[in-house]
Amino acid sequence: MRSYIKIIVLTMVCLLGQSCKKYLDIVPDNVATLDYTFRNRNETEDYLFTCYSTMQHLNEVVKSPGFVYSTEIVYTNPTDFHFFEESGFNLPKGLQTASGPSLNYWDGDGGHGIPAIYQAIRRCNIMLENINKPIDLSESEKKRWIAETKFLKAFYHYYLIRMYGPIVLIKDNNPIDASADAIKRKRSSVDEGFSYVLSLMDEAIPDLPAAIENQTLEYGRVTKFIAMAFKAEIMATQASPLFNGNPDYAGFKDKDGKNLFSTTYDETLWKKAANACKEAIMECEAQDLQLYNKVPAASVGNVSDKMKEVLKLQGLITDRWEQNPELIWALNYGFPYQNFTVPRFTSAATGLASSAPSNFSVPIGTTDLYYTDNGVPINEDKTWDYSNRYNLQVAGDADASYIKSGYTTVKLHFRRERRFYANIGFDGGVWFGNGKINESDAYYIQARGPEALAGPKSLYATNATAYWPKKLANYLTVYDNVFTTADYKLPLIRLAGLYLLYAETLNEAEGPSAEVYTYIDKVRARAGLKGVQEAWSLYAKNAGKPNSKDGLRQIIHQERRIELCFEGQSGWDLRRWKELQDVLSKPVQGWNIYESNPVNFYRPQTVYQPVFSIRDYLWPISTNSIIINDNLTQNPYW
Repeated sequence: MRSYIKIIVLTMVCLLGQSCKKYLDIVPDNVATLDYTFRNRNETEDYLFTCYSTMQHLNEVVKSPGFVYSTEIVYTNPTDFHFFEESGFNLPKGLQTASGPSLNYWDGDGGHGIPAIYQAIRRCNIMLENINKPIDLSESEKKRWIAETKFLKAFYHYYLIRMYGPIVLIKDNNPIDASADAIKRKRSSVDEGFSYVLSLMDEAIPDLPAAIENQTLEYGRVTKFIAMAFKAEIMATQASPLFNGNPDYAGFKDKDGKNLFSTTYDETLWKKAANACKEAIMECEAQDLQLYNKVPAASVGNVSDKMKEVLKLQGLITDRWEQNPELIWALNYGFPYQNFTVPRFTSAATGLASSAPSNFSVPIGTTDLYYTDNGVPINEDKTWDYSNRYNLQVAGDADASYIKSGYTTVKLHFRRERRFYANIGFDGGVWFGNGKINESDAYYIQARGPEALAGPKSLYATNATAYWPKKLANYLTVYDNVFTTADYKLPLIRLAGLYLLYAETLNEAEGPSAEVYTYIDKVRARAGLKGVQEAWSLYAKNAGKPNSKDGLRQIIHQERRIELCFEGQSGWDLRRWKELQDVLSKPVQGWNIYESNPVNFYRPQTVYQPVFSIRDYLWPISTNSIIINDNLTQNPYW
């Protein structure tokens, strides 16, 4: 298990801060050191895993812009007792600065555990420059390792482009004796950046393995279908409004007057992205990938058909990756924050607040994304009482798989789609698992007031909205007198997301079509919903919405936000769609958590008002870096 273990060990060393910089950031400065590093196959493989290590680190969700910036989850902790690096969750509050950027992946920030992506790119270049040195490395392995390194190099450049727009492309490392002027490289345009990243992907894909044959040794390494799906995502990002003819950056030039953003919209980029999506889908399906659609077998006793459908949806990201046929790409780094996502169900659990604060809070706005049981938005369903959604209602036996029978909650929680009940924990909501294997004795959330088990406790152990991201909790995880975690790997790409990406790109390229509807409906069918056209024609106030490009675009965007909710994708999607400003113009709200009476509890309260403007679509380069490299131009409006 040497290969698999090394990736994990190097990642853990990085995350724990134990000599990571000393081991990983050494750039060999003489031939003897390089010769030693690449003297044989084993040493070279070790270095390949250092190239992977930063990518592992970038999957830590609390430091991911895609996870923390969408406000799908908010995190409030008004104390000096910090569980992790919290600065990412503060970004929607308008606390970003150019003098000390949060999540500064351009330079790295060792004090906050943020790696420098440019150092990762330099390691990849060192790998490619020295791959011919080990004499015992077979040609087939050499081709594969070169392809993996080019993929990683593309990944790191793309990550920076998503954050900063035009970046410095490090195609080759500087020689040791490079002049000061040579070291001060200039930013390439966004179009040049995407072209370079895609060229690396095209070079890498043919030499990557079709699949991982030895999963024990090599799971987590890149395959052809991973790379093809990732290339499709890159191309969809390039085609999206943030980067494709964005007028907000019309005057953005470097110090030589070079345009860093094209303001000319290129519709053909959508068609190219759609083609890449379809090719990736065909390759994934050729490798037997399919939508996850099974009831977990472990620790499940007597459950109703309704609960089985909920468990299917819960398992699609929390099941073990080798048992998940939908998983295209995940990293070895797991999701270590379940102690922030599971409510307290027992009196014994209240004593663990300092280690299991249960305070990843889902705003009302996120829960409003989910459809009614008719598969249309709650404000568009003509059969659903939207205007009275905050009125109280008592759950009956027919609701018992979703809401505790006899419990008083709001009408907002009734008649919602299955993904709502699989993904969201709410006051009165049934929570299967946590050590209970039969539906008849399943726990339910009690969140009203400080005396409630899941209600407010200390300042750092309070859920600010009384909604929990249930999707991120494995049903086998137990929060009682101890917190026992059933681990899983949070997906980076899964097949449902690729289906919806294909539907999005094809709609943008050609407008509504049977092909577009087919791939949306594949995902909706797994959630127990009718197809888009049928659902809207039967239940929506605007029955013809799916028949126009603009209407279908809105549907697809909402479908992606629902399907991929809490997976660290929506923050990136909203950014590339240029919709993040709209989302963050609305207050983050939850229930009146300190009230015990349901009449008073179910009154929306503002947790905070996000602050976001056009400038926040791109990260600032640190002022210090601008001073050191006088060829760099700061991003607009910073």
